Amino acid sequence: MNKKELRAKYKTLRIGLSKEKIDSLSMDIANQSLKLPIWENSYYHIFLPIQKQKEINTEFILHILQGKDKNVIIPKSNFEEHSLEHILLTDTTVLKTNRWGIPEPIEGISIPESKLEVVFVPLLAFDAKGNRVGYGKGFYDQFLAKCGPDTIKIGLSFFAAEKKIEDIIDTDIRLDFCITPSKIYSFKTY
Repeated sequence: MNKKELRAKYKTLRIGLSKEKIDSLSMDIANQSLKLPIWENSYYHIFLPIQKQKEINTEFILHILQGKDKNVIIPKSNFEEHSLEHILLTDTTVLKTNRWGIPEPIEGISIPESKLEVVFVPLLAFDAKGNRVGYGKGFYDQFLAKCGPDTIKIGLSFFAAEKKIEDIIDTDIRLDFCITPSKIYSFKTY
């Protein structure tokens, strides 16, 4: 399937999920994340979910990060430039939901991409090679291209991998891992 077909398929599948099911699956994903060899790092970038899009509730992973006393960085969108700013989450960070339904920090300490060691990546679908399909605006591909070569990119998905995404292009950035409620897919080559 191509990206357009996959976006339609997975948006429809998400619509069928209740809030209780989303929370249950999201908890399973957070528990799976504990199995990854990523917990020695310090700087973790995580998205906050767009509830109307029925995205994964990343609150459970956020609690793990805070419990391990990690530096948590959250994105702030710039829709004119299709870019992200990365803000350190602190006890005083004020969040506001923007007009697209994305909870974001109003302001804060900006962290450069080069400092980010682990990035949890939103997606609609992914394939067996670690390619992902997002909403099609290119925010994350542009952002991930600026990260260091050792930055660990981890997709989060309610659903299993597709066999192949047909219309991958050169600027699409592949994942290193993808966590689903029942499995961790590894795409990293050592």
